[in-house]
Amino acid sequence: MNAEVQWLAYYLLEAGTLDQKKSQILSKRLPADISVDEFGNALLGTGLCKDAGQITQLIGFAKEKAQDGNGPTNNPFDGTAPPAPLVAAPTPPPVEATPEPTPPSTQTATPEPPPSSPAPGRISLRSKSAPKEAPPAQAAPEPAQSPSQTTTPPSPPSSPAPAQGTPSTQSTSNGAAPAPQPASIEPTTPARLNNLSTEKPAFSTQVPDGFPDFEALGTLSDEDLRQAVVQLLIACQKFGISDVHISAGARPFARKSRQLVYLNDTIIDPSVAERINTTLLSEQQRYDLDQDHDLDFALALSPHDRFRVNVMLHKNGYAGTYRVVSTKISTLDELGFDSTESLEKLLAYHNGLILVTGPVGSGKTTTLAALVDKMNRSRQDHIITVEEPIEIVQQSDQCQVTQREVGSHTNTFKSALKGALRQDPDIIVIGEMRDLETIEMAISASETGHLVIGTMHTSDAATTLNRLLDVFPPAQQAQIRAMVSESLRGIICQRQLPSKNGGVVLASEILLNNTAVKSLIRENKIEGLSNVIETGVRQGMQLMDKSIMKLWNEGKITDETAVNSLVSTHLKNQITAPPAPAESEPAEPKKKGLFG
Repeated sequence: MNAEVQWLAYYLLEAGTLDQKKSQILSKRLPADISVDEFGNALLGTGLCKDAGQITQLIGFAKEKAQDGNGPTNNPFDGTAPPAPLVAAPTPPPVEATPEPTPPSTQTATPEPPPSSPAPGRISLRSKSAPKEAPPAQAAPEPAQSPSQTTTPPSPPSSPAPAQGTPSTQSTSNGAAPAPQPASIEPTTPARLNNLSTEKPAFSTQVPDGFPDFEALGTLSDEDLRQAVVQLLIACQKFGISDVHISAGARPFARKSRQLVYLNDTIIDPSVAERINTTLLSEQQRYDLDQDHDLDFALALSPHDRFRVNVMLHKNGYAGTYRVVSTKISTLDELGFDSTESLEKLLAYHNGLILVTGPVGSGKTTTLAALVDKMNRSRQDHIITVEEPIEIVQQSDQCQVTQREVGSHTNTFKSALKGALRQDPDIIVIGEMRDLETIEMAISASETGHLVIGTMHTSDAATTLNRLLDVFPPAQQAQIRAMVSESLRGIICQRQLPSKNGGVVLASEILLNNTAVKSLIRENKIEGLSNVIETGVRQGMQLMDKSIMKLWNEGKITDETAVNSLVSTHLKNQITAPPAPAESEPAEPKKKGLFG
């Protein structure tokens, strides 16, 4: 941190606005090259300081104090400095000579520094307007003393404001320099501080417009509370937030670009958290929540505002997670897949099994919606989807799309799949394949002339097939391996990685079933799939590590992100190894003489 930022943090510690714990957190999460103005904006945006006037005044003091390039004696960010005072009062610099001599009584009445140093070491900032009470010997200044010689000199109204970020150095008629005019705090934070750092999780520096005050929510009527929650969710959606968390005994927080951001410093009371998380429930949903202490449902505030909601009970009370569902169905190219030709080949089949896999939050639902939309616009079939809950609504185009929700339209995935086989489907889409019955029905449906697309929570193709086969009893696995080797069409594995420029980028692994893959599945040699994928690049296959290295070579992800995401030690060494020294041009060989 530069000296200006250290001085601003020092004054805030002395004023009681910051404490040692918060200053240590700031030192870890703020960029090392942050300016004092950006630091002030971050404090205002996070709510650590709500007095913009105080911040503006202290920035001016900090800039003046740091003109020599030195910070406080004790670093306010190392967690060891006491709240106040941090350093002894500095020695006052000499005052520039003026035509009118300063009365001797003024020179000896107080040891306070002259106006050219408006940030003395022991000044109290607990009140931005009232100076610290002076010792008895300094309590009676001369009546002729200029207001500019007080401890916290106000800026003369008649003095023009200096250039932004530069303290004024012009002398007034009485020889006293006016107080510096610090740069004003802009209402919006610079874009690079939205996440504060691309390498680490950081807290928010802005609060979306229309965000309600959690301290007042507990006093609202039921109808007003319902409107306030709706206002909160819509505001967060417009702000680019993907998940909103409202939990008893915790601060409200959200997830933006895969990083946690705190929306407020208020600890939500359990009774308020229960009212907030249940105000939008129907009577049946509230009954189900009271019975099961856990509820999943889709919340449609309008045709353009949809959320996937989970409300549950934990040790401190009720907590709700609200995931924003995009109303726009992205194409495969927009999602970031390297080559969509191989995916389009998969969608051309009329039977078989296609799996979309990835960890939680990797965008599987969005990819599934993109695949359905592609078939909806290019084929003429009957598509039945079974989801829990319905997130992205699909409108029938060339295909007839029937969407069913577990809980509202059917009891379980198994019962929905059993019924789907009698509903004349061509394509069956399963929101999640997580139990033996659902996986068994999916494999059976893929063998009876239907194209089945499902999702699983696995990280790569080999893990996906192991999970798919290991759920069956040992006596049945040989038969299932033979069935899967013939019915499998392909596996799409995906991950979302934090982008160097903010947001996320997609890394993917694609496995297409061919003769070699069939043989490995049938013989239970799943560990050989990576070699098949690596040699099948021309067919459209791709390893996850190769996709990550491509993102790194294109400069879309950082070295740290790439190293933490790669599996291959060889590829990791390519990133972490120091660059090879430049080779010097070889010297021209000497001409040999007659005898060598």
